Amino acid sequence: MKMILLRKFRVLILMVFLIACSMHIMIDLLPKLERHGSTGCSCSHTPSEEPKSWGKQGWPNKHSLRILQDFSNEPSSNVSLHSLERVPVAGDKSQAFRRLDHHGQRGDRKRQFMQDAGVDKNVPAKGSRLSALYDHPLYKTSLPPLTDEDTLFNVNTDIRFDPKAAEDQAWAGESNIDEFSQTGELTADSYPNWLRFHIGINRYELYSRHNPVIDALLKDLATQRITSVGESYKSAQGAMKSGGTQLKLIMTFQNYGQALFKPMKQTREQETPPDFFYFSDFERHNAEIAAFHLDKILDFRRVPPVAGRLANMTKEIRDVTRDKKLWRTFFISPANNVCFYGECSYYCSTEHALCGKPDQIEGSLAAFLPDLALAKRKTWRNPWRRSYHKRKKAEWEVDPDYCEEVKQTPPYDSGTRLLDIMDMTIFDFLMGNMDRHHYETFEKFGNETFIIHLDNGRGFGKHSHDELSILVPLNQCCRVRKSTHLRLQLLAKEEYKLSVLMAESLVRDRLSPILIQPHLDAMDRRLRQVLNVLSDCIEKEGYSYVVEDDLQGYQGTDHAHNGPRRR
Repeated sequence: MKMILLRKFRVLILMVFLIACSMHIMIDLLPKLERHGSTGCSCSHTPSEEPKSWGKQGWPNKHSLRILQDFSNEPSSNVSLHSLERVPVAGDKSQAFRRLDHHGQRGDRKRQFMQDAGVDKNVPAKGSRLSALYDHPLYKTSLPPLTDEDTLFNVNTDIRFDPKAAEDQAWAGESNIDEFSQTGELTADSYPNWLRFHIGINRYELYSRHNPVIDALLKDLATQRITSVGESYKSAQGAMKSGGTQLKLIMTFQNYGQALFKPMKQTREQETPPDFFYFSDFERHNAEIAAFHLDKILDFRRVPPVAGRLANMTKEIRDVTRDKKLWRTFFISPANNVCFYGECSYYCSTEHALCGKPDQIEGSLAAFLPDLALAKRKTWRNPWRRSYHKRKKAEWEVDPDYCEEVKQTPPYDSGTRLLDIMDMTIFDFLMGNMDRHHYETFEKFGNETFIIHLDNGRGFGKHSHDELSILVPLNQCCRVRKSTHLRLQLLAKEEYKLSVLMAESLVRDRLSPILIQPHLDAMDRRLRQVLNVLSDCIEKEGYSYVVEDDLQGYQGTDHAHNGPRRR
């Protein structure tokens, strides 16, 4: 009797196993049977359907994808594996590259700022104030001569792009036969704009002032056809930028470029709720766009190009994603809008879903930096990093002499790094960004290079409040570049007013208006406060101590990047 029951039990287990296998096979075959209408809104797809690309291509291989890190979730992290970067897409882009081994609050009281005669020159004529700004001598300074050690890539040896290797007929069809050299290879001028952007990176800047490639790249970010929505950097993660606090997507374009997509979470008029901690604030897509334009107007040029885009959530995200976890979070809301929520630490649930109108959604697209395999980067902990704790304070918040300790610590004891931190402090204060926990530099250039201003989505959250704690590094150290100081004075003048220049620059973005007027006015107010702090420092310490002359050694509009550093 026991033997009969045992045999029946085994048969039952086998039947359950066979049924489960059959159901799994049927689910995998469903996409092959799916038929899409040739016209009409693709919103009609239900969440039970699978993307058609899965059925045709099979489940994709998992490949390494390291993207912009968000340390709010892991305050102790100091690795660069999650940094914003360009990565190859398997099976196409991996063969398209060939490279050789290489390496507190005050009123706006009136005061007389210390002015340089050069600031008063070149009053803008009628017309574009932005053009007049870039015609000013302060925006025509030249770099030292660049050597191979000062450029990130040597276009002749380090990196080449071959569309034939990728077998992309659509891209190759856009090329002209004249763009090929006698050897049959594409010339550098005909490379995709994202690759030309990478090639232009050097020790002193991400891109040059009047580089036409940047405008072309911004257009690509807004218009290029999206071919896939990323792959994870770990097999357990999907197309979503996992590990961060909020949802981000990695989009790949027809020309093999890639960008980080941050979808719209707040309207332009909404401010950060007063009870929100800085580390749980929303990441705003329009803040990423505005940060790029502000960085350019300040002449830092340390933010990778960012453009706004109106994306179709079904055709450009759901239908091209290869990530099942992301795909399964799509649904149709009671208002008949397409929504999804993805996976992340905060705001990734049905209650915080991102919904289109009916399937259109705004977002920012930030161009990726070169792959770490091609250009390694080092991640540094910001000395004035916040505690990322509800009750604890960081050391700099309780020690007024904290900067003296920083000045004695490499790499801040020599070179330009401390001055770079001051630039970044001013940049963050103008935006109201409190979330600057780490920063990155290109490893090839050592410590004598600029700081990359990544991840600016928590800026422009409150136009009605100026967070003076962001200015603590400037208050404590009383140091600034002369070029930065003079440009800030220039932007405080009526004829070069920062808010007007920002409005003119932002109107070029496809999602314009990017900022409402109160945010633009707040930048003017904050700029005056920065100049007040510097004026106090000069009054207390003397001009020669506070202002580092990075314009010395050159005649006219030339300047030296390096010079003697006082500590």
